[in-house]
Amino acid sequence: MAKQNFKDPNGKDTVSIDECVLDNKLPDHAARSERIPKVDKNYVDLGTQYKLAKIIESKQKTFNNEIPIHIALKGHMGTGKDHDIEQLAAKLKYPYYRIPLSGEVRDVTLLGSVQLYGDGIGGTDSKWQDGELTRALRGPSFVNLSELNAAGPEVLFALHSLLDRHKKLELPNGEVIELRNDTYIFGTMNPTSLRDYAGTQTLNKAFADRWVIWDKPFPNKVQLESIFKKKYPDLQTEFVDLIIKLAIEINNSFVSDDISVNIETPMSLRTIVERIPVGLDLYRESSDPLLDAWNNMVIPHVDSEDIDHYNTLWNTVVRNGPNLKPKL
Repeated sequence: MAKQNFKDPNGKDTVSIDECVLDNKLPDHAARSERIPKVDKNYVDLGTQYKLAKIIESKQKTFNNEIPIHIALKGHMGTGKDHDIEQLAAKLKYPYYRIPLSGEVRDVTLLGSVQLYGDGIGGTDSKWQDGELTRALRGPSFVNLSELNAAGPEVLFALHSLLDRHKKLELPNGEVIELRNDTYIFGTMNPTSLRDYAGTQTLNKAFADRWVIWDKPFPNKVQLESIFKKKYPDLQTEFVDLIIKLAIEINNSFVSDDISVNIETPMSLRTIVERIPVGLDLYRESSDPLLDAWNNMVIPHVDSEDIDHYNTLWNTVVRNGPNLKPKL
């Protein structure tokens, strides 16, 4: 069985984890195989993936999968929470099931229900249909329950016995599914605060106690430099340095306790490493590609009350972008 290594970005430690090997006899082998994500060659582990691998190693080797430890990543939009889990699944070749627990999701959506089908002779027949979570739990998988703090009470209570020491999911049809040793459950959530995360709420204490919740902050300067170096190795430092400085200044304002500079719109990783570079490419022939990328790819995503602050930081940090043609 092949192994994958995960190195601590901040140290010398390395964790080795066995890759998943799907049994050909699984009834849903083909469908489950298609759930294995592709490896993102531009992904940079800023430390979260290594920490998740350490948890898996501890569960497997030290505690023989007897202790139910489930990790939830908490962070603002665009910090890469779901991407970390997806890419861990990709590297370990695990089928990946991302299940958003929005307010529209009900326990029958997760667990399943009895459905009516035509019997071919003018009548109907009833059959049990697995829900998304039940389907994921029937074989090796990484399950990502995203938007944990947007789920309704009935969903939370349905998950209680799966996430605690019982490690079982009780279905409405009487079947009981036990959590496999080769199935790992993760979660993601936005912070519960006055920020504009519609539908979020403080986690029920009993449900929250079933998780270990780790904060996923915005990346720092060194981390952003490593992302740009890998994703856009040819982009000139004149662009990279200004983009990173803008992102750090804006996100410092977002998390600031100072009401005079506090804003409601962060600059997500999507904006920093996707939208702005696309803008640079779109406006590469203009006299100021970075300014045009800013006005067309960044500002439209900013709350109206934050635009003045964004533009103030632009004039302070940049004012005029590099007089260069971007190399992407």
